[in-house]
Amino acid sequence: MTERMGYYPINLQIAGRQCAVIGGGTVAARKVKSLLAADAIVTVVSPELTATLDRMAQQGRIRWARREFQAGDTQDYFLVICATDNSDANQAVYREARQNGVLVNVVDVPELCDFTIPAQVTRGDLLLTVSTGGKSPMLARRLREELESLYGPEYGQYLELVAEIRRDIRQRMGAGRDREVFWRESLNSEILLLLRQGRLEDAKEKIIHAAGSIGTES
Repeated sequence: MTERMGYYPINLQIAGRQCAVIGGGTVAARKVKSLLAADAIVTVVSPELTATLDRMAQQGRIRWARREFQAGDTQDYFLVICATDNSDANQAVYREARQNGVLVNVVDVPELCDFTIPAQVTRGDLLLTVSTGGKSPMLARRLREELESLYGPEYGQYLELVAEIRRDIRQRMGAGRDREVFWRESLNSEILLLLRQGRLEDAKEKIIHAAGSIGTES
């Protein structure tokens, strides 16, 4: 029997997509930063901004609609995040976004969300996430901190090295068995330790040696 979960886990590609954040406070600033990190085009709707958001607006990194939320503000957006402390505004944003078929998240109000934003640990292109379905942000934070201590920057470096070498040997890595051998040989504690010590070339040499194992096992 399949275990039921409240959300379907997915990573969204939002580069170049129009996204809106309703609210201009500290929480809104955090949401804006994460959207910009994913290369979204961000509009903030709020009569006031934090110093951080104001600086982003002056730099042209975000568009600022300097007013309260009004009817029609969710149109033409792919995704909307509402970060206000006004329950009436939260409800209005949610209702309109749903009517327009726009993905919506009202911060800290799970019942007014199409999606939640998990706690994240990023190491280059490696993304680790933790979600409690909005039920316990503190637990999500604690687990995120544990992941941060377990998986350091070396994992991101490893991913970059493997991707580079894998491109070079793609033609040789045809069969599923060959791929299995490569990943097994290239992902080991010795290589990760070398990266942790800053010995990039030594780690690369180890991975290249693992690539040389392709086709040698029967």
